[in-house]
Amino acid sequence: MIVRRVVVIAAALLLAVEVVRNAAVVALATFHPAIAAQFWPYHPSVEISLGLAQIGRDAQARKSIDQRTFSMIEDAAVKSPLSAEPFLVRGVQAQTAGEAEGAKRAFLSAQSRDPRSLPAAYFLADYYFRSGQALPGLQQTVLLARLSPGGADAVAPFVAAYAQNRSSWPQMRALFHSQPAIEDDVLTVLARNPGNTNAILAVADQAHRAPDSQWLPVLLQSLVSSGNYQQARAIWTSIGRGNAGDELVYDATFSSPQPPPPFNWSLTSSTVGLAERQSGKRLHVIFYGNQDGVLASELLMLRAGTYRLQLQLTGSPVHPESLRWSVRCDKSQQPLASITLDQAANHGWSFQVPANCPAQWLELSGRSEDIAQQSDVTITRLSLVWAGSSA
Repeated sequence: MIVRRVVVIAAALLLAVEVVRNAAVVALATFHPAIAAQFWPYHPSVEISLGLAQIGRDAQARKSIDQRTFSMIEDAAVKSPLSAEPFLVRGVQAQTAGEAEGAKRAFLSAQSRDPRSLPAAYFLADYYFRSGQALPGLQQTVLLARLSPGGADAVAPFVAAYAQNRSSWPQMRALFHSQPAIEDDVLTVLARNPGNTNAILAVADQAHRAPDSQWLPVLLQSLVSSGNYQQARAIWTSIGRGNAGDELVYDATFSSPQPPPPFNWSLTSSTVGLAERQSGKRLHVIFYGNQDGVLASELLMLRAGTYRLQLQLTGSPVHPESLRWSVRCDKSQQPLASITLDQAANHGWSFQVPANCPAQWLELSGRSEDIAQQSDVTITRLSLVWAGSSA
């Protein structure tokens, strides 16, 4: 019994030593293959690392790769059939020899053995793009970006470039179907250029056509900045689900937050103050009084003429000039007209829109004083009506 126990313990110790040695060699082989070779020169990880390092040196020196290097890697492949690197080398060999299909099979074998292999994803993406297969090429590019440090930030612009070509739209839809996680990022990149509007509407699936879609406010802003107000309003209505009907101000009752700005209210929560919808169809506004800024705004599309705004106010600004309404043409910094909040509430406010002003910003702003004082008010029953043609 004692002898048997000694044999068992010795076998366990030898196994433990072998496991530790193997782990150490694998770790060293990745970073210091020459040192690892001193411990176990014919370990597959050592052979692979030495071979890849030699291939790199030969390539940098523009030398042909010695056949002994390939033989060493082939020997490692036999010893470690699940290792991806030997198949990468075979793929490069086949690629160099002009055997494209052989290279593809080798790279796929490498990827099946190591789905997180950066080189396999790179070589496969390169193969597919060279052979005119955009969809699998894009899929490999997405995988490559996910595996690369910081690569995820770069993949969206790369993929978005393909969507600018109408012939790529079917492949883009298929890519989003297989890789839904990247769709919002790609559409957002596209949305920065109003010229990509048709591409976005062609490739975005139903799940990404919603008021809270990440790309929608970016595209609306792009279109507005380029002066395409009608197109922006149409997309806001169909995808943002903002049906203003005959209302001149959308959500005058402050009860419909779903459609995004700019054709719905943009409400501030910042160092300037706070503007928030409250139950009971109210807009609650707090102006801190120490910094100028816009608290609430909405982009309107009023035809030329005279308009009248009315509202009810609970509370009062601590200073008559601290809260003001203004209306200005988009692209202009100067208001067409302005009035204090108290005056608008007490007497109403009439203003005119000229013919050369296709879109207007209605804004509630705070103006600071020498001594900061907080204003807290609530607005209800806001209305804007047509009051006739301009004089």
